Amino acid sequence: MKIEKVKKNAQGDITDVMINGSVYGINDAISLARDGKIEGVNVSKARSGREFLRSNPDDSETNNLDNLPTF
Repeated sequence: MKIEKVKKNAQGDITDVMINGSVYGINDAISLARDGKIEGVNVSKARSGREFLRSNPDDSETNNLDNLPTF
């Protein structure tokens, strides 16, 4: 499974992701990523303690979640 598109709120936070044409809320996507079911991402924790998805580091910025197409 790989994230194809993202949906963001007015603050620019990712709220939903599209994987294989199906939409998942961010909490469901975090659970899938934690279980190793989404390739190319990992779960990180903000200073506030909130978990979020993060692209695995590589030399390309084009596959960063913030740079993916929106829906």
